[in-house]
Amino acid sequence: MVSVAGQGFEAATGDGPEPPEGRAAELRTAHEGLLQIRRLVNGPAGTAVPAPWELRRPAHAVALVLEAAGLPPSALDARGRRTRTGYRVAAAASGANRVEVTWVGPPGSGAAAQEQERLAACAAVLERLGWVCLLYRGPRRHRFLEVEAPR
Repeated sequence: MVSVAGQGFEAATGDGPEPPEGRAAELRTAHEGLLQIRRLVNGPAGTAVPAPWELRRPAHAVALVLEAAGLPPSALDARGRRTRTGYRVAAAASGANRVEVTWVGPPGSGAAAQEQERLAACAAVLERLGWVCLLYRGPRRHRFLEVEAPR
C-alpha cells in the first residue's frame, strides 16, 4: 500500500496486505480529492489529465484510480505470499514516471487466464482519467500494462 498525496490515505498497490474493510468513505474522499486537485491545477484540461503531483508519484495515483474504480488489488500475507488475485502496481523497469500494472494471484488462482480481460478493464479506467496505457507481453508471455502520463 502507498500513501497518496501525503494525506495519509493508503491506496492498495497489490504488494501489501488486503485493504481493511469499511474504508469506502475514506477511498471516496481520497479519489474526490484527486479530482479536485486536477480541477484546481490543470486549468482548462481539468480532470482529463493527471495533475503535477500524480506525475511525480505515478504509482500512487494509478493505485488510487484503480482501487476507487472497484478493481480488486492483489494482496500478500506476512510471509510475502500472494493471497488474493488482482492488480499490482509497481514502478516500470522501462523508465521514470512510468508504472507497470500486472494481474497476479496465488499459485493455481487462474490469474494468468484472466490477465488480458482484467488488464483491459484497468486500462479503460486509467485512460478515462488521461493516462496512456500500452499492453505488452513480458517474460513467459505474461501481459502487463505500461502506464504513463500523456506527453
